[in-house]
Amino acid sequence: MKNNLFISKHLSLNILPAILLPIIVIATISGCNKESGREYSYKLEFITEEYKPFNYTENGSLKGLGPDLLKEICNDIGISFSSEVLSWDKAYATALANEHSVLYSTILNADRKSLFKWAGPYASLEWNFYSSSENPVELKTLDDARNVAGIGVLPDYAITQHLVSEGFSNLVYCENNQDAFSKLLSGEITLFPSDRITAEAALTAISKSIYNITNQLTFRTDLVYLAFNKAVPDRVVEDFQKGIDKAKQNGVLKHLYQIYMQSANPPDIIQVYTEQYPPLTYRNNTGDITGFGTDVVMEIMKRNQSYYPITLSLWSNAYELALHNPNFCLFTMDRTSQRENLFQWVGPIGSNITYFYVRAGSGITIKSVEEARALGSVGTVSSWFSDQYLRGLGFTNLVSGSDPALMTGKLMNGEIDAFVCTNITFPSILRSLNYQYNQVQPTYPLMSSDFYIAFSKSTPSSTVLKWQQALDAARQDGTYDAISRKWFN
Repeated sequence: MKNNLFISKHLSLNILPAILLPIIVIATISGCNKESGREYSYKLEFITEEYKPFNYTENGSLKGLGPDLLKEICNDIGISFSSEVLSWDKAYATALANEHSVLYSTILNADRKSLFKWAGPYASLEWNFYSSSENPVELKTLDDARNVAGIGVLPDYAITQHLVSEGFSNLVYCENNQDAFSKLLSGEITLFPSDRITAEAALTAISKSIYNITNQLTFRTDLVYLAFNKAVPDRVVEDFQKGIDKAKQNGVLKHLYQIYMQSANPPDIIQVYTEQYPPLTYRNNTGDITGFGTDVVMEIMKRNQSYYPITLSLWSNAYELALHNPNFCLFTMDRTSQRENLFQWVGPIGSNITYFYVRAGSGITIKSVEEARALGSVGTVSSWFSDQYLRGLGFTNLVSGSDPALMTGKLMNGEIDAFVCTNITFPSILRSLNYQYNQVQPTYPLMSSDFYIAFSKSTPSSTVLKWQQALDAARQDGTYDAISRKWFN
């Protein structure tokens, strides 16, 4: 799936070079909707590309998660399903131009959001940095990958564009996935970014195994949808959304996911994401996602009798997903003027103070925002409210990274003059790096703010209200105070 992270027009990373024999067949919606009895009068033309395991031809038949799910939905609606398989560029252009088109399997992102109507998500795609198992490289953050000898990339792919936009200068261009994994195993490159399914298919094609490589870092997640031409009536898109939701609830999607994605965890009705931000949210030593914010969210879901799995992600990735995907929950998030109209809010669930921190004994003092602006460098975390706020104030001396532990290390190593962080989380970050809180000094309070649970704007308001009511009830009966005492007393 030539995954468009930012500006690429492409959809997906083609796993295997394929000589496509176009299956030029069209599904026409002219049958009866079994559930509503409504006659469709609108024609749909389903379009896809070769991208195993999402959509692929095998012995002349179209298979994969996308086609099999669509067959289930179309059968429920009461129509036949067939599809046209094209090259990605042609499929994407056709979907934009043809008012009857449905393009699958498609990643929803900022560039595409307004170009189509969407139903989903029905799959997620995780991007990993792989190394050879015989030549492992320890990566804790995306920035660690800047220091390796060479990262294999493919021309014009969005992952490549993402790494270029992040300033990576150690990129080595490869011809295709098979060439990249061959170079990885021979030691010509040190890392290659891919998703696991693509990696396994490419390795099989060169007579190797997934066990010949090791995932060193998962650095991005994308969600996969059906993309409808803008002219397709809303009622038709809604029927397919209902079909996807039904497949999630009755286990059909889980079954297909196990067959094609080698996983039993497809996207749920609501996506719930958080970040590594102790003690509010973090993965502990036993692998469980925990923390004050996590306990609050789990209590809300328990009261609503609707549990959704929690995914731990880099903040910048989760924040972008929350901006663009429907039915998306992200916690915890400071509610600021810049974000006020970008999300719906449940809370507040707590408050904190953000400081400019310096190393104890550094001799650096900050008595005003102006003095902070005059420093040589101020560390921030990408997409944190403090980073956004300082950029809004015109700071030009910011050094940003996606991982707060990385930025803390830069402060303690003298690579930056100050680091902006909250009083709640900074002690835990320091301890995780074997530093003591008395080794830093909070020199100037930047702001005090409340943090919340945030929902994407396209999440139904009834869902948000139900979460708020559950939180209010937990406050009234003392449960919220008990959770707070557990973590902060």
